[in-house]
Amino acid sequence: MNLAWKKLCMSAVGMILVLLLAGCGLNQKTEEQDGQAEEKTKISIAWWGLENRRQIMEELIQIYEEEHTDIEFEMIPMGWEWYFDWLSMQAASGSMPDIVQMDYMYLSTYTRNGSLADLQEFVENGIIDTSYIDKRYVDAGREGDKIAGMALGITTLAVGYNPELFDMAGIKEPDSDWTWEDYIHMNRKITEATGKKSAVVAVGVTGDINLLHYWVRQHGACLFNEEGNGLGFADDSILVEYFNMWKSMMDEGISPNPDEMAEILTHGQEADPVVTGSAGTIFEWGNYAAKMAEFNDSLKIVTPPLGKDSGQKGLWMKPSMFFSVAKNSKVKEACAEFINWFLNSEEANDILKGERGMPVSSKIRENLRSSGKLTMQQESMFDYHEEAERLSGELPAPDPIGISAVNEAFEAIGNAVFYEQMTAEEGAQKFRKRVAGILGGETAP
Repeated sequence: MNLAWKKLCMSAVGMILVLLLAGCGLNQKTEEQDGQAEEKTKISIAWWGLENRRQIMEELIQIYEEEHTDIEFEMIPMGWEWYFDWLSMQAASGSMPDIVQMDYMYLSTYTRNGSLADLQEFVENGIIDTSYIDKRYVDAGREGDKIAGMALGITTLAVGYNPELFDMAGIKEPDSDWTWEDYIHMNRKITEATGKKSAVVAVGVTGDINLLHYWVRQHGACLFNEEGNGLGFADDSILVEYFNMWKSMMDEGISPNPDEMAEILTHGQEADPVVTGSAGTIFEWGNYAAKMAEFNDSLKIVTPPLGKDSGQKGLWMKPSMFFSVAKNSKVKEACAEFINWFLNSEEANDILKGERGMPVSSKIRENLRSSGKLTMQQESMFDYHEEAERLSGELPAPDPIGISAVNEAFEAIGNAVFYEQMTAEEGAQKFRKRVAGILGGETAP
């Protein structure tokens, strides 16, 4: 399936969902109980994720509804691939669900277009208790003087890997001191041993700007400037080197090319090549081994490769995702009460067990670590984040408005470089101009 057809399918799915949800009452419902009409507060909630996240959410919501008999949820689960295409249509039509799972990448966009409610009042009046939440993670959800989202977990970039393939290739497993040269060498050895492409990126090398951001931070710069109207680094050679490294791995057969990666994505995360044992490594997030354990419980994670200047801290501890409330929701207080329960309830987090990353509440983290209820993979996620914290710098600002268009430009230009339709130097120059045009710093040709 080519990329254009895939995007068309995603859009079609989104439109179908819009039409289906338009016919649903999303705020209140009246039911007959014991011959009397009882009005229930209905909360619609949308999220992206795998099947196990849907199962966890159903269990959580069932418990919450049993404890709060005046509440009823409308659940809207879907895949990451089309979630934000769908959400943008919901926002444009004024029919966004009451609670939406939000990504740091898009927080500014949805705040500034007026789609998200300010949760500050619910923090101030104690409905959302932040007593055990580090201020930096509360502030991560701020846009100006508003709290646009409550962080649900903490995560950072990671490399997931299959130790069996390292053993097959006769090489040691990576540790946090490995470099990009080590990364290439190890994946080359695995490719030689298996005859299959070993170095995978979960959404493709140019499918998500986060990997580039990590690369740029390793060079002592930020991806975007403080004004949010252009790139934050002046040296095009940073991007040229990035393009050339990945093109070289694709040409050598170590890493899938864009079309091959698009094909891999059609099979779902549970069937990615690292899980199935045909690839050695995958760029993912810190909860990778834990969330994929039901499909392959031997997977491990390690911090991403270090750059040439190992003193530059490329990682950042990122809110894994947020819960935001729609500005047009008529049940904001009920939404805030559920979010507080999700963040601070031991009952809820005994079920979640860090499924959305390290819990933001220090009290919940301590309870989970001492409970004896975590699996080996969940324990390793906690250990990983302690190691990643050592290698992390400051949290960057949320990506600027226009990030979706920037991502599309990055993918299109990167693919053109990988398929030799332009040089890496031409690609770097074009990307700089496109970003400036998209973000409003100057007019791009």
